[in-house]
Amino acid sequence: MWKEFKEFAVKGNAIDLAVGVIIGAAFGGIITSLVKDILMPPIGLLTGGLDFSNKFIVLKPGADGMTNFSTPADAVAQTPHPSTSRSQA
Repeated sequence: MWKEFKEFAVKGNAIDLAVGVIIGAAFGGIITSLVKDILMPPIGLLTGGLDFSNKFIVLKPGADGMTNFSTPADAVAQTPHPSTSRSQA
């Protein structure tokens, strides 16, 4: 089994996948830092010091039709996940 895995890993596909995952994670961190540290401070300054950390838009109502949530975490907790809302017919 180890020999088969070693042959698969040496083919290049696994190495390409690993490199892609590492680059993707690094790119995600760069974009997060860019938005948080470079883009949002001037926008907050222009809007009179508005704190955007708890601002969000509800795109889909909760399971009970509720759309008035106090935090993004509340909205996520109340919104059904697509895989759980389908009937198992």
